[in-house]
Amino acid sequence: MRILIDTNRFIDFCSGEEEVIDTFERASLLVIPFVVLAEIRVGAHLVKRGESQERVLNELLQQQGVRVAHSTDSTTHHYAGLYAKLKRNGTPIPTNDIWIAALAVEHSLVLYSRDAHFDVFPGIARLN
Repeated sequence: MRILIDTNRFIDFCSGEEEVIDTFERASLLVIPFVVLAEIRVGAHLVKRGESQERVLNELLQQQGVRVAHSTDSTTHHYAGLYAKLKRNGTPIPTNDIWIAALAVEHSLVLYSRDAHFDVFPGIARLN
């Protein structure tokens, strides 16, 4: 399975949640969105275990089959469409999560997140 991870699943991984560790290990491709990378690095500055999480992140990024997804022009088109749909439906979600959803759509990845607000996107494959 090719998965795109949300920050909460990375934190679960760092906390040693066996189901999440197993999912990461079974993934044929594990993609970390640029915004998740930024959120993890912000945490390194703000939370008590931040340095430890950044160390885990750096080790994870060295693993085969782990990639970072950056925004492209194509991503911005997906973002704009998702944002407009949310606005029309009156179902806003955090901006960073719209970027994550756009990357999942653009790269046909399964989104791995605990956040229920991603359920507003029926076209995005999800793994809770």
